[in-house]
Amino acid sequence: MAIQAVAFDIGDVLERIAPFEEFSERWRVRLGMTGTDFAAAIATVDPRRESRTGALTEAQLTERYAAALGMSDSQTADFTADMWDWYCGELDAEMVSFAGSLRPRFRTGILSNSVAGARREEQARYGFAELVDVIVYSHEAGVAKPDPEAFRLLCRTLGVQPTELVFLDDVPGHIDVACQLGIHGIVHIAAPDSIAALEALIGHR
Repeated sequence: MAIQAVAFDIGDVLERIAPFEEFSERWRVRLGMTGTDFAAAIATVDPRRESRTGALTEAQLTERYAAALGMSDSQTADFTADMWDWYCGELDAEMVSFAGSLRPRFRTGILSNSVAGARREEQARYGFAELVDVIVYSHEAGVAKPDPEAFRLLCRTLGVQPTELVFLDDVPGHIDVACQLGIHGIVHIAAPDSIAALEALIGHR
């Protein structure tokens, strides 16, 4: 079947995200904690990654961070704002420009592992709702990559069969599952390489 749709991950694909260690080290120093204590506290916040499938609300996740790190209300507010800045990173203008150029010839979408609040924060910064036709956030869908159902949901939402979809993600394991379902998967490393691979596959100029 001919390619009808192209979809993208967000983190480290449409956005460039700094290593989490840069964010955590700032807060470890600010809170006067040892590396071991800080890492142990963070590990208690969401050990089963329930936030990714919507089992934790934004308020609940914030409360867990505050309790685990012993933060005051003002520290918690600063921590939350700083975390969203880290989470959203910086826009990869080259990838976003390419994604925007695909319509109307192709349906376009986003499939992102996410937490509550991600749609609000990313929309405010980058306007992804205007960039693509559909966005599937894991915390809203109740299913996260690499669960095959996440990819099936993306196909249903885009209205295409797996073999009609190309998906770009920076996590090889996610691409492995997508390919097993018949989706044309590309592992993202850098914008020029990914754009060249996508153009070779879909014949877009």
